Amino acid sequence: MIIKNNTTKLLVTLSFLLILPFVQKQWFNLYSLNINDISFYSILYYLSGAICPSLVYLNSLKNFTYYNFTKDKFYSLKIIKGKRLLFLVGINLIFLSYLIAVYIYINFDLIFNLFFEGINVPKPDFPQLSFFIFLISVLLIFKKSKFLLKKIILVNFILISLYLWHLQIYNINIVDQFHIYGYLGLNDLNLINIFILVAIEISFYTWSYLSYKTNLSDWIVPKPQKGDVIPFLNIFIFYFFIIIYYSILT
Repeated sequence: MIIKNNTTKLLVTLSFLLILPFVQKQWFNLYSLNINDISFYSILYYLSGAICPSLVYLNSLKNFTYYNFTKDKFYSLKIIKGKRLLFLVGINLIFLSYLIAVYIYINFDLIFNLFFEGINVPKPDFPQLSFFIFLISVLLIFKKSKFLLKKIILVNFILISLYLWHLQIYNINIVDQFHIYGYLGLNDLNLINIFILVAIEISFYTWSYLSYKTNLSDWIVPKPQKGDVIPFLNIFIFYFFIIIYYSILT
């Protein structure tokens, strides 16, 4: 019954995401009739830009944050330890911390370029970036700060989405001083925003698996089983529909 209810909620959410851009386009057409005046439809269209980012926040917080994994005696014969584990932990932790540091920097870069004209956020040099990566890595090690960091990432996604929505409505061109402009070389900045978040989601799940309970203190991690792949599939399915939503809207 629980699985059926979750599946129903997911289908309703995904269906809503496919219908929403067409509704927003109608609101935009009505808004365009009186583009110079503030109207009900102009406010409605402007506020509608927060719907999809809010759904991403709620779904990610509920389904892609607090992971639980099964640990039993069967796993004891299939483990990762020693240098292989050190390599996996080091690579994943550094990569995830780097993505988070860059993602937060993109947010501040957009804020200052949009609302504080003449003030540019300098790109962090190697020592500064290394310090931020180290700081974020430390926060990821502890359970409470890891979940707090995930919430900050999701809020960061909402803010960047709203900034890009504001730019689109007012037809503000993104020029080279915006860090997000050349980050992946894509024309659709919403896709850049989503792809960075997806990369963080995947890396966060991998880190959650590696650091689950006493894995790191015991320095033994069970090898992933078939059921451990399901969250990856859920992430890809959900964000695939988010990409479709922004593709239709564009």
